[in-house]
Amino acid sequence: MSAPAPSPLAIVDAEPLPRQEEVLTDTALAFVAELHRRFTPRRDELLARRAERRAEIARTSTLDFLPETAAIRADDSWKVAPAPPALEDRRVEITGPTDRKMTVNALNSGAKVWLADFEDASAPTWENVVTGQLNLIDAYTRAIDFTDPRSGKSYALRPAEELATVVTRPRGWHLDERHLTDPDGTPVPGALVDFGLYFFHNAKRLIDLGKGPYFYLPKTESHLEARLWNDVFVFAQDYLGIPQGTVRATVLIETITAAYEMEEILYELRDHASGLNAGRWDYLFSIVKNFRDGGEKFVLPDRNAVTMTAPFMRAYTELLVRTCHRRGAHAIGGMAAFIPSRRDAEVNKVAFEKVRADKDREANDGFDGSWVAHPDLVPIAMESFDRVLGDKPHQKDRLREDVDVKAADLIAVDSLDARPTYAGLVNAVQVGIRYIEAWLRGMGAVAIFNLMEDAATAEISRSQIWQWINAGVVLDNGERVTAELAREVAAEELANIRAEAGEEAFASGNWQQAHDLLLKVALDEDYADFLTLPAYEQLKG
Repeated sequence: MSAPAPSPLAIVDAEPLPRQEEVLTDTALAFVAELHRRFTPRRDELLARRAERRAEIARTSTLDFLPETAAIRADDSWKVAPAPPALEDRRVEITGPTDRKMTVNALNSGAKVWLADFEDASAPTWENVVTGQLNLIDAYTRAIDFTDPRSGKSYALRPAEELATVVTRPRGWHLDERHLTDPDGTPVPGALVDFGLYFFHNAKRLIDLGKGPYFYLPKTESHLEARLWNDVFVFAQDYLGIPQGTVRATVLIETITAAYEMEEILYELRDHASGLNAGRWDYLFSIVKNFRDGGEKFVLPDRNAVTMTAPFMRAYTELLVRTCHRRGAHAIGGMAAFIPSRRDAEVNKVAFEKVRADKDREANDGFDGSWVAHPDLVPIAMESFDRVLGDKPHQKDRLREDVDVKAADLIAVDSLDARPTYAGLVNAVQVGIRYIEAWLRGMGAVAIFNLMEDAATAEISRSQIWQWINAGVVLDNGERVTAELAREVAAEELANIRAEAGEEAFASGNWQQAHDLLLKVALDEDYADFLTLPAYEQLKG
């Protein structure tokens, strides 16, 4: 690789950060600039295609498997590349942002994999973007030990063989990084910033450690978006002079359109694919978003009433397992978001039983692993998968040929025997305001009512409010959901928060701003594709 010219990218509106020069080197920024030059125009075309597809869904209120790719689905001969040793056993994965404390705790958690998250569990302040990269570099060089100045507690990494394998999640294609622009003032896609900096600094180091640059790909909506990622991987590996196929990617099937293209997504990434994940919260958000004007048959009940045993969710997860195993890929289950209480043993007992039942179901259905949000849940999930897997690293030999999912099964929302409730509306407002307030303070993963919430759950909350209003939903108490009712509930929640927090803490927070933003994205006639787009405009730093 010849020495690149100085990067044409500019860092704008960003306060200098300690040690940022270790991440934002000339050579690293030159690589990101080249990714931007080559791939952003295609990214832009694919975002326009998303809008066209959404318009078609609004017109037809249906989706189907693609006729033009039927030959790929019918061809039994192709498989994805074999998993590298470090990704062979993925029975429990822990997720979380890349702050320093989480980095140490996640690596030490006993989970097989840590999803190091620059996406939904991380508010994209410039500090989070840059220091998150720095923390991962420090972790791989074992320079991350530290003492928390507030608690006095020390954090240090366990021996290398006990650490989780890192799989990094960059931002989705729709998000830009406003602090990094080209000479025309065009921001670089956040996905290319997160991927580019991480890959450039760590790919060779990870290979030397016996692992590799592994990624989770979020918010994918089509196989053409997977093709774009594959082309990014091919170019990046050539640029650094590392063997093709070193990169491995797991794709989150967390949009309803991607659920109809699972095989095609694996096919496009087949030299780099290592699995698919059932990203349940964003999946529900995507169903609401795409079918929000489809009438009563597409109205989802309260978020917490949509369990993974709902017929349309079961169709989605069983199709995912069958698809992955048919093609030699790992099938990774959904998130257990419970956060254990330090004060209420009874709450923990009930929640742990629900987590255990959820993980038992996934293991028995053929999943090869699953997600948890807290280290205390690792042993529970591990036990569920140990019971089924034993000494085997996975169960890809379970082909699930008994599964036969039709196109209509995936969108049979009305097969669920549950209706929206007033308590569900209140919860949507509560979670929305409390999450957005924390996000505006730079926190992307937030414990609310003993659940770890991230951007996906806030998206469901505001989308359900929007859908219920526009569908004229009548709740269990006989009230019709209107914009005025949503405003009343939001005002009451804001008053409750003020009383709960006290005047001083309330005034120092972003509560009014969060309240206003939730109502904007929940009540505006023009539905915002992603809450994080208008929220990013208000995010400081």
